[in-house]
Amino acid sequence: MSTELIGVIAMYGITVLLAIPLGKYIANVFKPESANGPLERFIYRIGGIDPTREMSWKENLVALLTINAVWLAFAFTLLLLQGILPLNPDENPSMTPDLAFNTAISFMVNCDLQHYSGESGATYLTQLFVMNFLMFTSAATGIASLLLVVRSFLPKVVDTVGNFYVFFVKSITRILLPISFIVALLLTFNGTPASFDGKDSIVTMQGDTVGVSRGPAAGMIAIKHVGTNGGGWFGANSAHPLENPNYFTNIVEMVAQVLIPIAMLFALGFLINRRRFTWVVYSVMTLGMLCLLIPTLVTEVHGNPAIAHLGVSQPTGAMEGKEVRFGPLASAYWSIVTTIISTGSVNSMHDSSMALSGTMELLGMMTNAFYGGCGVGFLNYYYYLIIAVFISGLMVGRTPELFGRKVEAREIKIASIVALLSTLLVKGGTALAAWFFVKYSSAAGVAFDMAVKPSAWLNNPANHGFSEILYEFTSANANNGSGFEGLGDNNFFWNFATGIVLILGRFIPIIGPVAIAGLLAKKKYVPESSGTLPTDTATFGLMTFAVIIIITALSFFPALALGPLAEYFSLK
Repeated sequence: MSTELIGVIAMYGITVLLAIPLGKYIANVFKPESANGPLERFIYRIGGIDPTREMSWKENLVALLTINAVWLAFAFTLLLLQGILPLNPDENPSMTPDLAFNTAISFMVNCDLQHYSGESGATYLTQLFVMNFLMFTSAATGIASLLLVVRSFLPKVVDTVGNFYVFFVKSITRILLPISFIVALLLTFNGTPASFDGKDSIVTMQGDTVGVSRGPAAGMIAIKHVGTNGGGWFGANSAHPLENPNYFTNIVEMVAQVLIPIAMLFALGFLINRRRFTWVVYSVMTLGMLCLLIPTLVTEVHGNPAIAHLGVSQPTGAMEGKEVRFGPLASAYWSIVTTIISTGSVNSMHDSSMALSGTMELLGMMTNAFYGGCGVGFLNYYYYLIIAVFISGLMVGRTPELFGRKVEAREIKIASIVALLSTLLVKGGTALAAWFFVKYSSAAGVAFDMAVKPSAWLNNPANHGFSEILYEFTSANANNGSGFEGLGDNNFFWNFATGIVLILGRFIPIIGPVAIAGLLAKKKYVPESSGTLPTDTATFGLMTFAVIIIITALSFFPALALGPLAEYFSLK
C-alpha cells in the first residue's frame, strides 16, 4: 500500500510542477500585446471576426451563448442521423430524439454525461465530429469565460472586458491542441487504438470468441482529459483496458485532467500581477481537495466493513468495481479529483465505492469550486469569493471591496442567486425523480411506454438507490458526467430532466460571474489603503473556505443524510 500511496503523491506532485510553467505560458498567450499567429488570423478571416474589437460583457455573453446554440443544433442533427451516415463500420443505429437531445447538450456544456455506451451508441463520425469537436469547444468556452472576468481585477475603469472569440480561438490553437497532441501520442504508443478499423475478434482464456471495438480513440481520450470533459470512447471509460492500458497511462490521464485547472489559477496570478492572491486561492482549493481525498483513501484501503464482519480478509482494500492494475488508492485519488474538477471520467465504478467515498465524491461536485474545470473552476469559486468579501466587510464594519472596487447589492444578489440555483437544480431534480419513481415503479402505474421503466431504474434499494438518483442530478448540475451506474437512465425522463439541468448548471454559473465582473469593471477604482480588507491573506482564505463549506453543508446535508451517510452508518 505504501507504494500505491507514493504513486498518488507523485501524480499530484508532477501535476503542480508542470502547472506552474504552463500557467506562465498561458498568461503570455492571453496578454493584450500577444500577437496572433497565421492559424488564428486565418480563422478570424473566415469567421468574419475583428480580433482588435473590444466588447462589453453583455456582447461577449451574447457571442458565447449564440455560438454554443449553433453547435447544439449541429450535434443534435448528426446524432439523429448517425446510423445512415458514413464512418460507421460497426453499423451502430441512430440515437432516439431524447437521447440525442441529452447527448448533444451534455457534450456542448462540457459535462459528457453519457446515457449510451460509447462504442455501441455512437459511430466513428459522431465520436469525432460531435463528441471530439465539442470537447475542444466546450473547454475553450470555459477558458474564455474566465478571461472575461480578468479585466475587473485590474486597477483601471473599463467598459469592455475583451473579445470572447479571440480568447476562444487561442485557447484551442495555443493550449488545448498542443497538449492533447502530446497526450494522444503517449496513449497511442502504450496501446490505445488510433485507427478507423472496425471490431476485432479475439478468443478469451475461456475459449469464447468476442468482438472488441476499436477506432480512433486516442485523440478523443486525450482531449477528454486535457479539456476536463470526461466522456469515454468506450462505455467503461478509463476503466477500459484499451482506453487506459496500464499504470503509466493512468498517470498520464490523471495528470492531464488536473493540469489546466491548476495552471489557470497561476495564469490568473500572472495576468493580474497578484501572485500572492493566486497562492491563497490555490491553497484553499487544495485544502478542500485534501479534506475529500484523505477520508476516501482511508476508507477504500480498509475495505468493506460488511465483508470484514463475515471474517473475510481484504489485504488489498475494497476491490469491488476496481481495476487490479490500478488498485484502491489510485482509484480513490482518481474518483475524488475527477469529481472536484468537471472531468467525470472514471477508472473504477463509483457505484461500487464505499459509502463514505461516495459522500466525498458527491461533496466534490456539490461545492464545485476546488480546481474545477478549464476556466470555470475559478468562476465557481468567484461567486463564493464575492459572498466571502461581503460577509467579511460586514463583520469588520467596512465597505466590502474586491481589488479596489466596491461590492454592492447587485453583485451579492447575483452571487447568491447562482449559489441557490445550484441547490434548487440538484435537490429539486432529485425530489422530482424520487416522486416519479414511487408513483410509476409498479407495472400498473405506468401509463406510457419507456425504454427503461421506473421499476428498473434502480439496481440497489433503499439508501444507495436514493444516492444513485442524487448523484445523477449532482453530476449534471456540476457539469461532471460521472455516475452511479446502477441507475437505468436511458429513457425520456432522465434524458430530458438532466438535459435541462445540464444547460442551466453550465451557463448560469458562467453568466453570473461574468456579469458581476462586468459591473465591477465599470466602477471607480479606489487604491488599497490601511482600511482595505486584504483578500490575499491566510485569514481571508480560511474565511472563503468556511463560506464554501457552510453554504454546501446547509444546502445539501439533508440529502446526503438520506443517501450515502445513512448507508455508511448502516455498515458500521
